[in-house]
Amino acid sequence: MYIRTLSVRDFRSWEQADLELSPGRTVLVGSNGNGKTNLVEAVGYLSTLGSHRVAADAPLIRTGASRARIGATVVNAGRELRIDVEINAGSANRAQINRSPVRRPREILGILHTVLFAPEDLSLVRGDPGERRRFLDELCTARLPRLAAVRADYDRVLRQRSALLKTAGRQARSRADLSTLDVWDGHLAEHAAVLLAQRLRLVHDLHPHLAEAYSSIAPESRPAAIAYRSAALPPELTDPARPPEDGDEAALREILLRELAAARGRELERGVCLVGPHRDDLDLLLGSSPAKGFASHGESWSFALALRLASFELLRATGAEPVLLLDDVFAELDRRRRTALARVAAGAEQVLITAAVAEDVPEELAAEPLRVQTTGEADARTSHLVAADMHR
Repeated sequence: MYIRTLSVRDFRSWEQADLELSPGRTVLVGSNGNGKTNLVEAVGYLSTLGSHRVAADAPLIRTGASRARIGATVVNAGRELRIDVEINAGSANRAQINRSPVRRPREILGILHTVLFAPEDLSLVRGDPGERRRFLDELCTARLPRLAAVRADYDRVLRQRSALLKTAGRQARSRADLSTLDVWDGHLAEHAAVLLAQRLRLVHDLHPHLAEAYSSIAPESRPAAIAYRSAALPPELTDPARPPEDGDEAALREILLRELAAARGRELERGVCLVGPHRDDLDLLLGSSPAKGFASHGESWSFALALRLASFELLRATGAEPVLLLDDVFAELDRRRRTALARVAAGAEQVLITAAVAEDVPEELAAEPLRVQTTGEADARTSHLVAADMHR
């Protein structure tokens, strides 16, 4: 899989950019703040409908514009598909496949697969559980695009159930309140069971790739492992060595319904939903210790890098060769970690690399760079591509 063309309009610092790309390596070189990361961010957005830098879409629209547009021509096994997304400031986003509108932007998910390496990856190890849940869910959706609809349904039910809990907690708990909660419990358990089953399947499949990747990066360190953590589920279901089974969704739904019933009193008192995948986490382990709080800076970087390498190998093993996005990551890595990442990147079908200076990119990934520059002042700065006249 590779991107043949990329276009952006009013996205971040870019008023307009049109790139002709090819398989192999493309290096975008420019000083910090000049807009090179914005192009990688645009590619990532087409893959996941989210940014790796911000949680909301509003900052993605160039100052003074009312909408941003991103488009790409994706080639997969000789077949071309054009995908476009319009990010709107005051209305719903829109998307197209081969210039034809689709009902929902999430319908483009699964057309472009990417794996992104960025300095922000350190938050996978040191950050909040939400960072790791997002990592799991985006990778699950890459493997099973229909999961995007399940995630949207779960979030909608969670919001509505949480609002009801707050209302019921402040008022007298009438029979009608509790009957309505029973209905929402069923909806929540139904969507949560599908999401949980896919997360558990992913952790089982990702675990051996993660262990191998970490060992190759840090052979002198303790072995790395991952495990799914959920207060609602028994340990035997969250064991990463346990192979997934066909009846998992039904079993998970029944467990969640029981846990929701048991937690109802506490939920009404606190006015929040205490049971569900929104409360779970991915445990990252070095030996028998959690990586968060116990890993050194180097070990944390190795773990974050191993998670991304494992993701790449997992997607590649399922036949979905992803585009590698390497965003200013080499400057953060020592020689061993650079070598491990460069080894994988050298065999990828397409790699998009950003760097402050061309010398940051390992020799084995050397390619003629495109320089990115900006003009203007303060929040009116605009990025431009300059002819590739730099040589190593």
